[in-house]
Amino acid sequence: MTLTSKIAALQDFREYEELHWNGSFEDYLAIVRENPKVTRTAFQRVYDMILSYGQEEYIDNKKLLIRYNFFKDEHHGGRDAIYGLDISLMKLVNVFKSAAQRYGTEKRVILLHGPVGSSKSTIARLLKKGLEEYSRTHDGALYTYQWVIPKELGHITGGHEIFPSPMHEEPLRLIPADWRAKAFRELGLGSDAFPIYVEGDLNPACRQIFRELMSHYKGDWQKVIAHVHCKRMVFSEKDRIGIGTFQPKDEKNQDSTELTGDINYRKIAEYGSDSDPRAFNFDGEFNISNRGIVEFIEVLKLDVAFLYDLLGASQEHKVKPKKFAQTDIDEVILGHTNEAEYKKLLNNEFMEALRDRTIKIDIPYITRLTEEVKIYKKDYNSEKIRGKHIAPHTLEMAAMWGCLTRLEDPKKHNLTLLQKLKLYDGKTLPGFTQDNIKELRKETQREGLDGISPRYIQDKISNSLVSDKGEGCVNPFMVLNELEAGLRHHSLITSEEIRRRYNELLTVVKQEYEDIVKNEVQRAISADEDAIAKLCSNYIDNIKAYTQKERVKNKYTGQDEEPDERLMRSIEEKIDIPESRKEDFRREIMNYIGALAVEGRQFDYRTNERLHKALELKLFEDQKDSIKLTSLVSAVVDRDTQEKIDVVKNRMIRNYGYCEICSTDVLNFVASIFARGDVKE
Repeated sequence: MTLTSKIAALQDFREYEELHWNGSFEDYLAIVRENPKVTRTAFQRVYDMILSYGQEEYIDNKKLLIRYNFFKDEHHGGRDAIYGLDISLMKLVNVFKSAAQRYGTEKRVILLHGPVGSSKSTIARLLKKGLEEYSRTHDGALYTYQWVIPKELGHITGGHEIFPSPMHEEPLRLIPADWRAKAFRELGLGSDAFPIYVEGDLNPACRQIFRELMSHYKGDWQKVIAHVHCKRMVFSEKDRIGIGTFQPKDEKNQDSTELTGDINYRKIAEYGSDSDPRAFNFDGEFNISNRGIVEFIEVLKLDVAFLYDLLGASQEHKVKPKKFAQTDIDEVILGHTNEAEYKKLLNNEFMEALRDRTIKIDIPYITRLTEEVKIYKKDYNSEKIRGKHIAPHTLEMAAMWGCLTRLEDPKKHNLTLLQKLKLYDGKTLPGFTQDNIKELRKETQREGLDGISPRYIQDKISNSLVSDKGEGCVNPFMVLNELEAGLRHHSLITSEEIRRRYNELLTVVKQEYEDIVKNEVQRAISADEDAIAKLCSNYIDNIKAYTQKERVKNKYTGQDEEPDERLMRSIEEKIDIPESRKEDFRREIMNYIGALAVEGRQFDYRTNERLHKALELKLFEDQKDSIKLTSLVSAVVDRDTQEKIDVVKNRMIRNYGYCEICSTDVLNFVASIFARGDVKE
């Protein structure tokens, strides 16, 4: 077997045949009768494409949210996955849903608006890529047509035997508009569940060919339609079929023909006039995007003359090529812009018409820490980064700082910004309910629209990875120092006050990292998660019995006993719960468990930060005598202590993802804190 034959064996001939199907107009009518969805509008097709990937519902602060699997980009390994923007994406999909049902939003320009680096372009790229792939599936199939003209009628198409529809139109448009409704009814095309709407007329070139053939056959439509061959259509941005992208240029090089097409001067000789539609290239972005989607990059940077084209394209679904009548189009018009350009639009009274035809979807920065971390884990993981180890919490600390810069200071509730971030991230704090979190979100004005872009953080993580510091391991302090150094030259920081605030937030993150690694070392010393889970279970059993005034069954003796007050207090004292507040704290925990049960979720002590900390400290206290942390910073470590240190280090490597280098660094760092007396042993 030759090498080329091995490659050839990979080809799927059946798929090729399906994607290159062609047949008569009669054959196409049979397809429509069997599957009327092949005639969907552009908005219907985009909406169905998103739904085809499935969805999942979840509750966030008493609000039912939908996560659309399409935006996870799992079919490409999550390369363009969108994180933490489910509310914005729900609004976008609702626009598609409304447009698919012809409620009015199909006559609007969809404008993705937000700060730089908030994934506006990624959403547009996903939609375009998804539509391409959907058109290759059985469910996403769509069809267009071409004219097949014999030599004796060659003058009609300038000697061309095959003349494809230049705008890839729906073949049913070949049925004259006044016959369509009756024809669909009598042929049984469409159904109550899916009525067929085919509006608009043929493009000028096909209209001219249709007219001349009708003239030749003296008005016999059936003979005219015999020259029509229908074929399967596959969207392709590279081939400029159904997917278009328009990027603004400087004013001298901008020309509206890029949107609506231009005269083909070579063909003027064939047809004798520059006003003959067959001598016109219908290859502007609006033309080639017909039946699909057109993306306008930085749409509001366009010259005003271009924006006028958008008005007709959105509201009337028509474009005006030079020297020709208005031409019908059916496509999703998706633009994106940053805030500065949008403000300019708001201040321009001459652009009221465009504002009125625009649906703005805010795409803010992520304010949920776990979602922000996913962005960096996607690019910086062990599969992509070779030869360097990224210490635990490195990406998390960078993401934490990024999220903090985007949050507004709480106006009330006596909260720190870090506590607010944790509440947003699903952690619980005493005295705060889901209603409080909703209030926190409502009292903000620009949360998520200001702050540091993920791109800046990615650049600084990259700098740390190529740095010669760290001996093959990148730790949080290296990245935080890079972030701090870059602030001095950050082009998007407009005032010294903002720069100072960002520096202060770096200090907050460093302090939080200290607390995290102190707890982690304590956990490594105390035991594994199973021991904490067992202690938690014991504690919950006791407080449940205490609050419900019941007795607890002793697992060893089988006897019913009073709740273990000593155990409960030994845990609660670790987080400074006074005797007078113990009952409130215990009821708070039980109420929280009950609320989770109502929502169908199970209690996990990790989501209750205070209880988690109390359990760890209790376990640490029970086992701390087995190793003295301060001995780590001593010049002389005896053999017995060294063995215990090695056990702790191995536990950190095995359980928490440390390597030999960063586990040693962290143990020394935490030991120095203990030696200063910052933490009670």
